[in-house]
Amino acid sequence: MSKVMTIKNPNRCQSEHDGQKSHYASPARVTPATALALSSAILLVALILTLVLRPGARATVSKEPLIVYCAAGIKTPVETIARAYEKKYGSPVQLQFGGSQTLLVNAQVSKRGDLYLPGDDSYIEIAQAKGLIAETIPLARMAAVLAVRKGNPKNIRASADLLRADIKLAQANPDAAAIGKLTRAFLQRTGQWNEIEKRTTVFKPTVNDVANDIKLGTVDAGFIWDQLAKQYPDLEAVVLPELAGAVAHISVGVLRSSAQPRSALHFARYLSASDRGLKDFAQNYFTTVAGDPWAETPELILYSGAVNRVAVEETLKRFQEREGVRITTVYNGCGILVGQMKAGGRPDAYLTCDKSFVAPVADLFPYFPIELSSSAIVILARKGNPNEIKTLADLGQPGLRVGLAHPQQSTLGALTERMLKQQGIHAQVMSNVVTQVPTADLLVNQMRAGAMDATVVYLANTTKVREHLDIINLTIPGANAVQTFSIGANSRYKQLAQRLLLALQSAESRARYEAAGFSFLSEPPANE
Repeated sequence: MSKVMTIKNPNRCQSEHDGQKSHYASPARVTPATALALSSAILLVALILTLVLRPGARATVSKEPLIVYCAAGIKTPVETIARAYEKKYGSPVQLQFGGSQTLLVNAQVSKRGDLYLPGDDSYIEIAQAKGLIAETIPLARMAAVLAVRKGNPKNIRASADLLRADIKLAQANPDAAAIGKLTRAFLQRTGQWNEIEKRTTVFKPTVNDVANDIKLGTVDAGFIWDQLAKQYPDLEAVVLPELAGAVAHISVGVLRSSAQPRSALHFARYLSASDRGLKDFAQNYFTTVAGDPWAETPELILYSGAVNRVAVEETLKRFQEREGVRITTVYNGCGILVGQMKAGGRPDAYLTCDKSFVAPVADLFPYFPIELSSSAIVILARKGNPNEIKTLADLGQPGLRVGLAHPQQSTLGALTERMLKQQGIHAQVMSNVVTQVPTADLLVNQMRAGAMDATVVYLANTTKVREHLDIINLTIPGANAVQTFSIGANSRYKQLAQRLLLALQSAESRARYEAAGFSFLSEPPANE
């Protein structure tokens, strides 16, 4: 299983395997030749270990066929992408084409398959409501148009012309195909659907069948996608005001029935990559989204306030294992993290200790931050509370040894300082402070070691020490921190970071947050 990479101090790496520290002997005198040989051997071993042990280094693709349910209207680019993927990775992709609704029923009834690619996101929403979809990745969009033969020999210019006796009209079945469902909805809004439905000569299973009928001359017109009309030299599109805004958004969904979700996500990322699959969509006249660039094993850099660690580590580990990606997580006080970003650090995502630490770097995170959780701020005292501490003011008792988080290095320190000043006891309490550190974890460890009589930490920091220390709740304003998640403006992997956010919002993640002492604020994804 892959291991989430964590960095406590980005200027100094250290081993944390099983809590063991590395020990080094005094250096011995060696000759230059010996040093060169030793250096080469170390580099070779390091390279081997990197290839063997790094997260995501194992094969991410399967030799078992990936079953992809794909709407007929997007057959051309998906078929091209699948064949290129098979050639590069040797993983077979089995494409099943049809109407979006028909494919959805097939996936639900068969309880097998890996990916679902309908012609419109409304079907993704239906699949999510049924609990069939685990992840989604946006791809492109297309618009509904009325198609006629080249040169428009029947001079069809408006929807009223479709009611003429000499016009044969074809439509895709609105109960089976995305194009039919969308055009029906728009024509119902204008009150034209009933008459046009009566005048429809034939309803076909897929949009491709409609396009072929127009091409062959068996019908005079039909509703198809704009990009499909451009793929047929014998057809042209007629713009109808009634269809203004009739746009379908296309996404690929990973089915919960997939027995190989990592391989399914690997192909989904290839399909949605700006320099891989989306190029084929664009060449086939689709309007594509801003996809992530392709990488075999993409890496996300996450800056996280240290308080979040106990709540998110397992989620991060499972996310990277499922997606076949790496996450490098930098845990520290948010004051230090902000300093690193102001000095040039550019994480893909930022998980704060408190939302107040978004503003100093707001230019790096222009998207609205998502509130994930909150944690109460409490006093931690020695077991039995021998000093009878009940309020922040009691931390000013003569002779008391108090530890606090540093106000410039951490959110906790800044919030604690604010509360002390609001209560008018800042100077009194600071006279007892024997240490100020960047993170609450360090304060908790020092309390366990008996180095202090009391400290101020997040409730979430106390889950492993509640049997050994006493917790005093605070009921004053400001004794609470709200943790937020933001995606960086400069991130190369915004879609991947968005899926990480959804993983952090999931029901499984919520359970981990609440077990760690947080209150969960975020709504779970729609398919939970």
